[in-house]
Amino acid sequence: MNTDFAYLMSKYLSVYLPAQYNASENTILSYRDTFKLLIRFMETELRIVPEKVTMEMITRDFILRFIDWLRRQGNSDSTTNHRLAAVRAFFRYAEREKPELVSRCQEILSIPMKHSEKQIVNYISVAGIKAILAQPDSTDKFGLRDLAMLGLLYDSGARVSELVSLKPRNLRLDCAPVVTLFGKGRKYRQCPLSKSVADNLKVYLTAWRLDVPEKSDSPLFMNHKNEKIGRAGVAYIIEKYSEQTRNKFPGDVPQEVSPHMIRHSKAMHLLQADVNLIYIRDWLGHASVKTTEIYARADAEMKRTAIEKAAAAVIPQATGHSWSNDAKLMDWLNSLGKSNSLC
Repeated sequence: MNTDFAYLMSKYLSVYLPAQYNASENTILSYRDTFKLLIRFMETELRIVPEKVTMEMITRDFILRFIDWLRRQGNSDSTTNHRLAAVRAFFRYAEREKPELVSRCQEILSIPMKHSEKQIVNYISVAGIKAILAQPDSTDKFGLRDLAMLGLLYDSGARVSELVSLKPRNLRLDCAPVVTLFGKGRKYRQCPLSKSVADNLKVYLTAWRLDVPEKSDSPLFMNHKNEKIGRAGVAYIIEKYSEQTRNKFPGDVPQEVSPHMIRHSKAMHLLQADVNLIYIRDWLGHASVKTTEIYARADAEMKRTAIEKAAAAVIPQATGHSWSNDAKLMDWLNSLGKSNSLC
């Protein structure tokens, strides 16, 4: 049997994406996870052994059933759209590799994304961020690491994947301190750092003996096992200090705080400080300013809500005569449309 699906999928993930498309490791892993789900769908729902699947077996209806299965598994519209985008990207590749399947691939490529509700930007106030950063004990080795890491995460607006991949050589802390981040699309960008964050990083590097040339390519932040800290480790540290802050200052920090919320917070604070959206786009590493506009919309909505609350507290509500309580007027309105009502 011609198992071209397995061959194309393997070539797509191991050759095309890394070598030709120059996709990042995170992108490749995300696409790989989509195919793992697709294979599980084949096995559990269709009772098909993946090794026997051919490209001709995968039709538009096949993918629609996969999408429906994802939703039944509890995936949100946003996550399902992300999986569909990965599937469509594969079939764009497949139609070039197997021109005889162009028509079938086009049918799959025409499957529309499901419109999802715009997400609310959850962020932490400036006071909340200050309170969180005040929690680590800088006299302790790991408390010093946490202070340096959280300050860098906020100051740079870095994605957690960008943070955990940093090395000491990515920092310039002497004159006009900056951090060089390697982000989505395999692109580098530089973000300025405040003097206080730079000073904390200097102390941290010295305490952890990372300020010597031979350590320039070591992980910048390590866990208790002396290994590069992972995403889960960063999330745990953020939640740990967020919980401490909530106990001391109720209301300053949301109940659920994630590494990405720190990034959202930096963007909102920059916007509220009247920093141009173009600069914020470059700061966050967005490919398009349209992505960055979500913060402008969120800020405008918050301002509108604040204005309405202020107005409600000052401007009295009119309490004039209500026409709905006028019996004669209501009788006349109810009579409209009857045969003699317009005579």
